[in-house]
Amino acid sequence: MAETNTEQEKDAAGAEVPAQASEPATAKKPSKPRKPSRAKVVEAAGQSYFDAISARDPDAMAAHFHPDGIEDIVPLGVFRGPAEVRKLFTELFAAIPDAEMQVKRIVADQKVAAVEYRLTGTFTGGPFQGIDPTGKRVDIRGFDCLEIDEDGKITRNTGYYDGAAFARAIGMLPPQDSGAEKAMTAAFNGVTKLRAKIGR
Repeated sequence: MAETNTEQEKDAAGAEVPAQASEPATAKKPSKPRKPSRAKVVEAAGQSYFDAISARDPDAMAAHFHPDGIEDIVPLGVFRGPAEVRKLFTELFAAIPDAEMQVKRIVADQKVAAVEYRLTGTFTGGPFQGIDPTGKRVDIRGFDCLEIDEDGKITRNTGYYDGAAFARAIGMLPPQDSGAEKAMTAAFNGVTKLRAKIGR
């Protein structure tokens, strides 16, 4: 009986040889490298800015800002332009010479990089915002909302951190739930009640 076309061919030694495809496979064209998405670019700009903070490099930080960029740190105030940003962080790093920045998370979209961070260090250097160094350990959790333009520059940063926690850490306010804090609260409430009576 003749073999059908579906049966495998045999070589000279009688071993079965797999049937070959009728048409050779076409080679795939090398794919072009994909351009990073806008969100990735924004995220990278945010990470680069925080890398400069980690390096305690005010010049590199200032270089990330647009000439008209604004640094709005809610507990401290508004700082306009790279020069004011440089001055602020020069003062901060002089006040906390061992400052360490740890980025906990970055989330970015087409225009904004949201950064959750933790800053630790010891207030042993120069004064900061008029407060003399106390030698106390600082541990601050904060959040920055960085607005990034098409050139990768920061046009605005709105930053939040717990100012009361910072004041407690450096000894400007008594520790939370301590006797001193309760006494301070009681005294404040007493003054409030006195003012209310006087105002009647």
